[in-house]
Amino acid sequence: MKKLLLTLIIGLLAFTLAACNNDEDKKDSANANESTEEKAKADEEKADEKQAAADAEEMQKKLDAQKVKEDTVVAIVNGQEIKGAEYNDALSISQTQFQSMGQDPTSEDIAKQLKDYTLESLVGQTLLMQEIDKKGYKATEEAINKDLETLKAQYKDEKAFNEALKQNNLTLDELKTQISDKVKYSQYIEKDLNIEEVTEKELKEYYDSMASQAEEGTETPKYEDVKEQLKLQLEQQKTQEKLAAKVEELRKGAKIDLKI
Repeated sequence: MKKLLLTLIIGLLAFTLAACNNDEDKKDSANANESTEEKAKADEEKADEKQAAADAEEMQKKLDAQKVKEDTVVAIVNGQEIKGAEYNDALSISQTQFQSMGQDPTSEDIAKQLKDYTLESLVGQTLLMQEIDKKGYKATEEAINKDLETLKAQYKDEKAFNEALKQNNLTLDELKTQISDKVKYSQYIEKDLNIEEVTEKELKEYYDSMASQAEEGTETPKYEDVKEQLKLQLEQQKTQEKLAAKVEELRKGAKIDLKI
């Protein structure tokens, strides 16, 4: 937004300078030439901005075309339906992930991978939540409200928070349901997955591996400065590995019917 505003101001300034120079019968030819160059540069920048916006709009249309109707049943997992609305939300996240890796989500091959990846992710998530509910994990109102207040604190006021809900097509009750799932999910990971703690040896090996892969001339941060960040990354990695293994285990005894 700031870049666009700056481009418009530069364009307006160049136009004004050119007009003033014409009114003064071109007394300063050097200034007139300079303002003309500025205007041309500003016009070129505006054209680039306009093209970029058009490209982004066209890309979004192609991405939206991959979505399905919200009430479409995309999969059934142990009798539980997964609807298009949930699929579309997950697909948008998948599209962003693929784009961040330099992949074109609109190409035929990648689009097929995206669909499969999104469906498998939703199936895995559903299997895990079914297992969590089966084990009887509960989210108390106190825990839900605590997380809710933490979320609200990120916004200026209640109005801004409600606007964010609206932009994400969420009601407060739907958000509370998502928070409840998150709370139960955290309980399950802590009590059932038995994830091993990250050792000092693992941290050092991880650090040395990253340092050895750094580009020549790049300054490597000190181990103590990044230790906590590396620990978090390794913890997340171990959690994902455990979850993936659990999903594979749950799939073996599950009835899964993909509809798209």
